[in-house]
Amino acid sequence: MFETILVPTDGSEYAESAAEMALELAKTHDAAVHVLSVADTGPLESIRLPGDAASPEGAFRARAERAVETIVSRGEETGLEMTGTVRTGPAESEILEYATEVDADLIVMGTRGRGGVTRAALGSVTDHVVRLGDVPVFIPE
Repeated sequence: MFETILVPTDGSEYAESAAEMALELAKTHDAAVHVLSVADTGPLESIRLPGDAASPEGAFRARAERAVETIVSRGEETGLEMTGTVRTGPAESEILEYATEVDADLIVMGTRGRGGVTRAALGSVTDHVVRLGDVPVFIPE
């Protein structure tokens, strides 16, 4: 039923929980899994951190790479076909664009991520993907 599953992640506990469900679905359907994390720096992009610290974009990108690698490694250990990608930009549009590029049959994502109070209940990124995407979205609880 599913050949390509997209798992957007920000490394949050909600994303990790969704990733576990996505890996189970991929095993059941013998599907390839694409893990995507978007380093969305927004207005922080041009700010420099003091001293030798990396730019906010570099810090966000490193966090995104760790989040992707964690899930990709877990999937590869079980023999799944895994692809990991990190992009920079607005998470909502990058997720939808990537889903189209890889011809995803399903997006599995968490209800909310690192957004805190402003992204309570159904997160704004998740809400955007559900409302504006053409790919079915599964949101495990």
